[in-house]
Amino acid sequence: MIGPKRNPALDLLADAVMPFGDHLEELRKRLIYSLIGLLPLFVVAVGVSRRLLVFVIEPVKQALQNAGLNAQLIQTSPTETFMTALKLAVVITILVGSPWVLFQAWMFVAPGLYENERRFVYVLLPLSAALTTLAVVFLYKVLLPVVLAFFISFGTSIESQPEPTVPLPEGVVLPEVPMLAGDPADVSPGRLWYNSSRMELRLSVPGETDKDGVAAVEVLSSPMTRSSGILQQYRVTEYASLFLSLALAFALGFQTPVVVLLLGWTGLINPRDLLKFRRHVALVSMVLGAVLTPADPLSMLLLAVPLYVLFEFGVILHSILPAERVSRGFGKKSPKRGDEPDAGDE
Repeated sequence: MIGPKRNPALDLLADAVMPFGDHLEELRKRLIYSLIGLLPLFVVAVGVSRRLLVFVIEPVKQALQNAGLNAQLIQTSPTETFMTALKLAVVITILVGSPWVLFQAWMFVAPGLYENERRFVYVLLPLSAALTTLAVVFLYKVLLPVVLAFFISFGTSIESQPEPTVPLPEGVVLPEVPMLAGDPADVSPGRLWYNSSRMELRLSVPGETDKDGVAAVEVLSSPMTRSSGILQQYRVTEYASLFLSLALAFALGFQTPVVVLLLGWTGLINPRDLLKFRRHVALVSMVLGAVLTPADPLSMLLLAVPLYVLFEFGVILHSILPAERVSRGFGKKSPKRGDEPDAGDE
């Protein structure tokens, strides 16, 4: 007896559908691969965490030095600097390892996408990575020096009452301390000088004795700062937390072109129509700048202005890369009427 005729298309669809258990197994495998790839990066990041911490605190040290203040941060607990360096190692591991994690996520979802749908990811992922890098560079090179200079100068502008002057007692002579741009090349114990580049009063004392009985010279220092009503000494962990929060805010804010492209490609909005509401977009940028940054006008403007510029950039990108062009591929011409679409575009 001849059975009912089978539909080859349904058979092909049944073979292509993966059972739910297999989906979970594939997800578990991709998560394990992601963690295995991040582990060596974390080990390397921990090894360079000290250099990374020096790199992160360099802007605040430079800003303090430019304001004539002592460029040293303070530690108020035994584990503060170590935990801060460890936190930076975790963040750098996530940032550097994010392409590997995204690749594993792509390997999980790619089998369920058509070829024309994959082309959108090929545009969005590199664009998002480039914008994230641009955000961190903009924060480190532009925003931090300006914001830190503003806050430091505001603190130094609060002057204390001037100290009264008194005449020197008879026979008293004030000592003279040489002022140098650095430490002397060859110094013996008991010498005192002022290092203007470090803003420190430094004293050479006998150090440890080596195996030949020769005592080394060790330099002790005392930080000097301008006399004002507020002594500005920043904690390592508080500054690092400020830096990481600003980096996250800018990394998210600089994804504006990606959001504009996604909304335009899905048809939810027409970016060209949004140009009629530039004032509203500028207002939203100001609100986001106030929410994502510390509560000061300078930080808000330094994020709001790039957000608006990036919105305009997203509109330009959408006009250059409409959904139809991305879907058919950049090297292909628009199909003529009556042409059959590719199998991957169905």
